[in-house]
Order: sequence, then structure tokens, then C-alpha cells
Amino acid sequence: MGPDEFHDGYPDRPGEGIDDNAYTNVMVSWLLQVTVDAYGLVAEACRDRWERMELTADEVARWDEMSRRLIVPFFNGGLIAQFAGYENLAQLDWADYRRRYPNIGRLDLILEAEGDSTNRYQLSKQADVLMLFYLFSPDELSVMLARMGYDFHPDDVPETIEYYLDRTSNGSTLSRVVNAWVLARLDRERSWGSFREALASDIDDVQGGTTPEGIHLGAMAGTIDIVQRGYMGVEPRGDVLWFDPALPSDLTRLGLSLRYRGHWLDAQTGDGILEVSLRPSAAAPVRIGLIDRIVEVGPGETVRATIDRLDSSTPA
Repeated sequence: MGPDEFHDGYPDRPGEGIDDNAYTNVMVSWLLQVTVDAYGLVAEACRDRWERMELTADEVARWDEMSRRLIVPFFNGGLIAQFAGYENLAQLDWADYRRRYPNIGRLDLILEAEGDSTNRYQLSKQADVLMLFYLFSPDELSVMLARMGYDFHPDDVPETIEYYLDRTSNGSTLSRVVNAWVLARLDRERSWGSFREALASDIDDVQGGTTPEGIHLGAMAGTIDIVQRGYMGVEPRGDVLWFDPALPSDLTRLGLSLRYRGHWLDAQTGDGILEVSLRPSAAAPVRIGLIDRIVEVGPGETVRATIDRLDSSTPA
């Protein structure tokens, strides 16, 4: 069963389970690749340990082969299919169900009460394929899929996102976190709406009775992640800490503080300006990426950027 939790089998096939969930297989491929890379970094230093574990070069090569041969299903139009056979499932009349039920988050229970099953339809309780775009940039995902033998272009991302947003009931607070993230660069206003829903999930008890049982800590952490990585555009990549803000119109200013390589770093954006400051310390200078440029910044220094211009200054 994939992350969407609404499909545990096929409507016309005996038994349970689905084949080749795209998210699962891509993540297993990534895990195997990272494992092989990590082995390569420490192979010589840990030779005695590998011998005790009877770990051979042939086994490591097998991990690499497996990482390249896992199946990722696609629609004929080039979009990633949630799992093998997903395109053959029926379409749900979403307008009809939204008209008849005030909350369709748990479509599995609704359909079961009607003598039907979610296994028959193209729908999801929560983000599934879209989590790939939450975890990886379009370019990173394209490289990973190319390594697995598939041709996927970043230009296909917007259509893929819209396809699955239209078929998700969002019966999970974490689904709204993923939606806010994947829409942050595609449709900032819709992203802001999903972000606010995730932010207020416990206060409003959107799942109808779960709040008294405990807070949704994952959703809380997810909203912080959206602010940091989504709206402020914070991304550590190699030896550069990048900032590339994309604020929704309702969010006019944003500021945050981060601990990075021995520095306390303060970043703020608003009115078309991005400013990053390092507090005084004894730490070594670091490389900061501001939208599309890289500068070296030392303790006590401030750098500012607009889309067209980059300034740097040291406090007097």
C-alpha cells in the first residue's frame, strides 16, 4: 500500500497489495544509491568491519544494480503514475461528493457506507506522488529518474502537480503541508491557503475530534519547514547556503534565524530586498547564495540582494 492509504488492492484482482508505487520505488532507489555512495566514502577505513560482516564488492554492486532497475510507472502522456494500473481506474465525481458531504477527507468511509471502494477510483487520501516534489527539486528528480532509465522533464512538474491535487481528498493534515510546499513556486496564493489550513489544523480541529487526543507535531514542524525552505527558499547545497525567497502576497515580510557552520545567521526579506547577516563570532567565513549569486560572508558582515543587484557591507 502506498502513502495515499486509500488503495490496498485492485478492484478486479484477488488478494491485497498494489504494484510499483512510484514514490516507494523512487525512494528505495535513492536509499540504495546513497548507501552505495556512503560505502564508497568509508570502504577503506572500515575494511575490517566489512570483512566481519562478510560484505563483498559483489553485494554492493547488486545494490547499485537494484537502484537502477526499480520500476516507475508513467501515463502515456508522460506524467508519473501513482502506481501500476492507476490510469485504468475510474474517475470519481468529485463535485457530486463535495455537494453531498461537507467533509470528504475520509472518502474511504463514505464509499464503504455506499457499498463502494476507494480501490476503484483515481483518488488519494493524502499526498503520494506529490511527496517526490516535496523531497526533491524537479532537477534532482529528473536526474534520479534518468539514472533509473526514465525520461522525465521539469516542464512536466506543473501538470503532474495539478493532476494529483485534483484527485486528493486531503484527509490528513500533513497532506496540506505537502500541498503548500509544491505550490510555493507554482501558485503562491493557493500555497498560502494550504499553509494556513495546516497551521490551524489543531486549533480548528479539522479532522473532527482528533485534537483532544494530541497535537499534530508533524504538521507543526511541516509549517516551519514551509516558511524556511519554501517561502524563504533556504537550501544547503554543497558548501553553499542558498536563499531564494518566494513570498505569497499576504506575507509581505519574513525573517528568521539559523545556526549554520558555527554562525548565528539572521535573514529577512520584504519590499523586494533579501538581507542576510552573520553575527560576530570566531567562526570561519561561509559561502552564501543569494537568489542566483554566491558571495563569501564573514562574522559581523551583511549581504543584501535584489533580483537585479547584489550589495555587501560590513558594519562600522
